[in-house]
Amino acid sequence: MNIVDRRPNPKGKSLTNRQRFIARARGELKAAVHESLRKRKVSDIDGGEKVSIPTRGIGEPTFRHSRHTGKSDYVVPGNKEFVTGDEIPRPQGGGGGRGSEASPDGEGEDSFEFTLTKEEFLDMFFEDLELPDLVKKTLKQTTAVELQRAGFQPQGSPANLSVMRTMKNSMARRISLKRPKQAEIEQVAKDLEAAEKAGEMALAAELREKLELMRRRAKLIPYIDPIDVRYNRFEKVPKPNTRAVMFCLMDVSGSMTESMKDLAKRFFMLLHVFLERRYKQVDIVFIRHTSVAEEVDEETFFYSRETGGTVVSSALEKMLKIARERYPLDTWNIYAAQASDGDNYGADSGRCVELLGDEILPICQYFAYIEVGDGSGGFMRDSDLWRSYSEVAPGHRHFAMKRVADPSQIFPVFHELFSKERATAA
Repeated sequence: MNIVDRRPNPKGKSLTNRQRFIARARGELKAAVHESLRKRKVSDIDGGEKVSIPTRGIGEPTFRHSRHTGKSDYVVPGNKEFVTGDEIPRPQGGGGGRGSEASPDGEGEDSFEFTLTKEEFLDMFFEDLELPDLVKKTLKQTTAVELQRAGFQPQGSPANLSVMRTMKNSMARRISLKRPKQAEIEQVAKDLEAAEKAGEMALAAELREKLELMRRRAKLIPYIDPIDVRYNRFEKVPKPNTRAVMFCLMDVSGSMTESMKDLAKRFFMLLHVFLERRYKQVDIVFIRHTSVAEEVDEETFFYSRETGGTVVSSALEKMLKIARERYPLDTWNIYAAQASDGDNYGADSGRCVELLGDEILPICQYFAYIEVGDGSGGFMRDSDLWRSYSEVAPGHRHFAMKRVADPSQIFPVFHELFSKERATAA
């Protein structure tokens, strides 16, 4: 007997053990994965992640004999000094082992390094998340499919019936089996009637036999037989999903501190990696602004210092201009994430509401506004930009607003914005 194991088990025979370990150490691994966010670029998702977890997080539960109950006898080899009942004095100066003594890096025990694959890293990073409100199509995989004509088949839906092919098959079968035509049967019937009137009995008998044979063949050979019927056949052909572009908008005026920019970077990174999981191609456009807006590279976007006032509408106008010039709606899904401390020139608020509600949101799949704080005292008041955007939010399910004041709030906020429940409600 030959036993063939066809279970998927790539790269060795330890897949089951690896999955069991990940399930047991999931809490420690998720914490390490979230920490790795600080080290990555917005578009850096090409590999997995090497994570370190303390050994206390991977220990397996075991059964042991209790040392505090019951009666135990020990046989110690090499004992020449003590007998049963003697009390052994405590060693002076402690034992020779170091136990869990603190190491120079602050860890009491060695940590365990574990390398997650790209898929394991991303699956853990986006557990329980789903994309919101996909207007063009619902995407569940990295590729979509389209139907293409692939010939004919004898079974199928009545809606896919190919009349032309069915009639061609019927005609070929009738010709090959020599099925008499209706006009030929009618002509023989007329000749028979004429022969009978003329008293030509021998000819009439011959014609009567021929007519009977033709009518019998016409009944035995149907005009359309089930074997003639053909249906159009279609095959599902994989094709790349519609592409997505991600606009990152950020205020870089003097009021935006480095800690605020770091909060924005974390959110932009999460959104980018999330979109990479659903689209074949994702472009990133970085737009920074003070009183004027400009498109820049990632390094300049996060680390270049600027001074000046704040006019948010300049960034919205720049985004709208780039989207119209380079990203047509029939082939691109448009996403946008905006980060700001909430400051804005007072007279500009009306223009922001007009641009966002009338021109930008109608072309966006999703727009997320994140108002960042310095983490010192939270948010004591509604900012000018927050009040302006609050006028737009009620009428657009695909527009979300959240406040973030601390790095620990980034992932919960992102989870809430892109949760499955929110996507379903939208």
